[in-house]
Amino acid sequence: MEHSFKNKALYHQLVDVLQERIDSSMVPHDKLPSERELTAQYGVSRTTVRLALQELEATGSIYRRHGKGTFVSDLTKDGADLAGAYSFTEQMKDLGRTPETRILSFEKLEADKYIARHMNLPLGEPLFKLSRLRLADQRPLMVEDSYLPVKLFMSLDEQLLRSKPLYDLFSEDFEQTVRLADEELFASIAQKEDAKLLEIPEGAPVLHLSRSTYNMKNEIIEFTLSVARADHFHYKIRHIRTNKES
Repeated sequence: MEHSFKNKALYHQLVDVLQERIDSSMVPHDKLPSERELTAQYGVSRTTVRLALQELEATGSIYRRHGKGTFVSDLTKDGADLAGAYSFTEQMKDLGRTPETRILSFEKLEADKYIARHMNLPLGEPLFKLSRLRLADQRPLMVEDSYLPVKLFMSLDEQLLRSKPLYDLFSEDFEQTVRLADEELFASIAQKEDAKLLEIPEGAPVLHLSRSTYNMKNEIIEFTLSVARADHFHYKIRHIRTNKES
């Protein structure tokens, strides 16, 4: 009966019960019982079941296929997790590929209108611009332009950049802890300069990515614009929504 659930909203209790069931006895892509079956199994209303499933879907634990049912998600770590620091190097290693990063240029400049707006900085703010070519198994995969506020990374130079991954530098050398990274992606075609670096024909399909990385003070410490080969770049993102979000 519904009143057997105490203290907590019914559907929150059911979320916990179903999550435990998924974690302990189910594997990715297993099919969950129907709403009707869950209603009978747990002695709660159809509305409670529906709310619990909506919550589990929002947090990424399950997914729905219209006309087929509800299934357990595959929450492997193949893709970048937006709740943590994205690392190209670590992602490629996880995928069994050999990563390489080549620094194309490293310079100091002033924030123009576009960069200032995206980094919440004043126009003309001193920035470092780091341009890199990312490779996997010796094949060019992505061109990245990263902008970093000079005031937070005063002693940054090419020697440091070559010593370890950028996100390790943040935490180990500059006391900058990454809280989260926001990313946007859209499809496009390769322009001449990017096409040459990526060894693809001009006009070939590419994926554009922009990433804003925030520290614990909610300051943007990195703004990166990337162009990736669409034929060799698989990108998976897990979106995590907290209960506080509507």
